[in-house]
Amino acid sequence: MVHTDGAAADVLVAGAGPVGLTAAAELRRRGIACRIVDRLPARLPYAKAVGIQPRTLEIWDRMGFVRTALEAAVPMRGQLTYVDGVEQPRLDLVLPPEVPYRFAALPQYETERIIEEFLEGFGTHIERGCELVSFVQDADGVTCRLATPGGEEELRTRFLMGCDGAHSIVRKGLGLAFEGGAFPEEYMLADVELDWDLPYAYGVRAMHHDARGAVDDLLVCIPLPGGRRYRVSMMVPPELSTAPPQGGDAVAHGLEGGRAPELGHIQAVLDRLAPQPTTASTMRWSSVFRISHRLVDRYGQGRVFVAGDAAHIHPPTGAQGMNTGIQDAWNLAWKLALAVRGAGGPGLLASYDAERRPVGEEVVGRTVRQAAEGVQADPEDADTLMMREAQLLVGYRGSPLVRPPGPEDEGGPGPRSGDRAPDCGGLSGQIAAYPVRLYDLLRGRDHMLLLYGPGPALDGLAELASAVRGSATGRVGVCAILADAGAEADRGSPVPVYRDGRGEFARMYGVREPAAFVVRPDGYLGARLCPPTVSGLAAHFSAVFGSGS
Repeated sequence: MVHTDGAAADVLVAGAGPVGLTAAAELRRRGIACRIVDRLPARLPYAKAVGIQPRTLEIWDRMGFVRTALEAAVPMRGQLTYVDGVEQPRLDLVLPPEVPYRFAALPQYETERIIEEFLEGFGTHIERGCELVSFVQDADGVTCRLATPGGEEELRTRFLMGCDGAHSIVRKGLGLAFEGGAFPEEYMLADVELDWDLPYAYGVRAMHHDARGAVDDLLVCIPLPGGRRYRVSMMVPPELSTAPPQGGDAVAHGLEGGRAPELGHIQAVLDRLAPQPTTASTMRWSSVFRISHRLVDRYGQGRVFVAGDAAHIHPPTGAQGMNTGIQDAWNLAWKLALAVRGAGGPGLLASYDAERRPVGEEVVGRTVRQAAEGVQADPEDADTLMMREAQLLVGYRGSPLVRPPGPEDEGGPGPRSGDRAPDCGGLSGQIAAYPVRLYDLLRGRDHMLLLYGPGPALDGLAELASAVRGSATGRVGVCAILADAGAEADRGSPVPVYRDGRGEFARMYGVREPAAFVVRPDGYLGARLCPPTVSGLAAHFSAVFGSGS
């Protein structure tokens, strides 16, 4: 029996892992009615994806729950590497001082708990034991069929987001190609306590090579909250090995049921490869998993989209997968929110594929190379390598949704349209007696227009502010950031004014003359105008919000 009396939703999110939860939370934060369903009856207590990249923490800062995550996580300071029993140079995860967050480790079940509790603050709960089984879309919306504990339900929604993992029903329903391959090796994961005395907050990677130079034994340990607790991964012993799944659409990726390594299997690898004698104990869970590398040919079609593992799967090298999926979801959610309100330009939703698919392609290629050859597979300088691993170099230059570069963008310092908007400190207002970060001004906001002036004059701000309000109808916040020249210059300003007393904004954004920067909801620059013009801003906002905005 099919019933249609479920709650209405503008967006249905299929899948309640970190990617789906991010999508639902960002939609609800923007006031969009959505439902989020997951076939599992409860959150899995597995520390699957554990690495949290600095860019993800910036996202959570913008959304408003980063403090909760920081208090639950442990730092990831670097990696200790051992090859055939010989210690290699230590890798320290060091980032420039202006980057606000460092690398962290947090079990996936904790990541899901934190985002789920944030989502519940908007009155939205995961519908557990509820699975999307099919859908049909037309010009006006998507008709979805859900298998629920109470029977089958038909839901009409305007958009569908498939965040339903490597075996995605949404991807299959769209008929998207998912080309790639699988690694022949099997691995086992476990969450255990180790009693060694290695440096706190460092991961451990130990490997052994056979006579031909191939890796025949591997141990990777990532610290977890709890003192001596680690998530360990290693090759599967012969007695636990099985043939990969077969079939036309079989995807050999992720945890596999029915085979749970015992503590003795874990201890045997530790005895062979651990840099210090250690005993594993208090195992919370264990599993066997496989790795594939695949990428969809497009990230959506019409009113239906895929994100996260539904769109791209690859080796866990560098903890890129979940973090990339979270950024997929964030990129799409703010665009869907505009589309639901009828406030998006004609290319708004198409920009999701244009921006995120190249990122997925780069991540899949890089992690496959690094899985085979190590981090040295990409011969970049250490600083660039670290920024890339932190996902701080992801950008959208050339996107149809960012302003094309002008003559002023040729060379010179500072970010360009499509680049990540960097943070800076030392901004002061007239009332608060303490300086703030730029990200403090952006937190919880939508689009923000930052107007920079090198001196005390506020000439032209009123005209620019009025133009923005006219072309974006309240969808863009505006503030001025001026070089330090005394509070009297702020009198009569049509917008909030902050002083760049330490010159950090001018240095990070590479400006000395009047300039305007449009910061998108996802923390990227939609436009950089030096000097700012009313026509330039109006043209950019028309592309984002549509000519009728």
